[in-house]
Amino acid sequence: MDATLKKNLEVTATKVRMGIIEGVYNAKAGHPGGSLSVADTLTYLYMNRMHVDPNNPEMADRDRLVLSKGHTAPALYAVLAQRGFFPVEELKTLRKQGSRLQGHPSLGKCPGIDMSTGSLGQGVSAACGMALSGKISDEHYKVYAILGDGELEEGQVWESAMFAAHYKLDNLVYIVDNNNLQIDGEISKVMNPYPIDQKFEAFGWHVITIDGHDFDKIEKAFNEAENVVNQPTVIIQKTTKGKGVSYMENNVSWHGAAPNEEQYNIAMNELKAHLAELEKE
Repeated sequence: MDATLKKNLEVTATKVRMGIIEGVYNAKAGHPGGSLSVADTLTYLYMNRMHVDPNNPEMADRDRLVLSKGHTAPALYAVLAQRGFFPVEELKTLRKQGSRLQGHPSLGKCPGIDMSTGSLGQGVSAACGMALSGKISDEHYKVYAILGDGELEEGQVWESAMFAAHYKLDNLVYIVDNNNLQIDGEISKVMNPYPIDQKFEAFGWHVITIDGHDFDKIEKAFNEAENVVNQPTVIIQKTTKGKGVSYMENNVSWHGAAPNEEQYNIAMNELKAHLAELEKE
């Protein structure tokens, strides 16, 4: 990846993380841990991969993204704001009455949202339908669906995996955010989904495993997925829950909790310091 592009993505991802903290703090509720772990991939997709237009968010040939782990909406909102779908200042209205930014993505409320999600396992089925529609209509958009690793416990995920392989949906990419933590603890202790790669391979998927915080590896994975024919692709990204905020990293208690004022200030100061370091390089 070009060094300038990589730096720009790192800067934007840091701003996205700041937006996540801003939103959850002002809402006094939300899910910062899994939002922070997926921030880099969402940044890459919206800033450097997906064909979208903030001035025409419903254009027919746009690429689609389904945030199947809908509770991490703060990350999606923060990226959409950075991409220009709505003002960054609006992130402070997260979960407030009358806001376009509800606790889970809501189709028709917020520009740039392609599917209402929240009930885990259901988003990927919608993504399969979008991808099959594109195949039938001979349209060339891509469909990306982001799942949590705890979400793999839902049987509907595996029904969708069987469906996508059967219909050879090579315009579909699943991204599994494998931060190894869900609301009740380590996924291997709650309901072990491992080996994730071998399970998807058994269903007939092309499987890629990467470090989900390395933009070079993220780009390489999506380039590889672009060239897969007659198979859906799953990118299993190894990530850190709470990435970018020291006291949230790998701490399951931040799955669904908002920081208080002191914690908010610590998080924002850390992220601002990181941003300043990136911008002076």
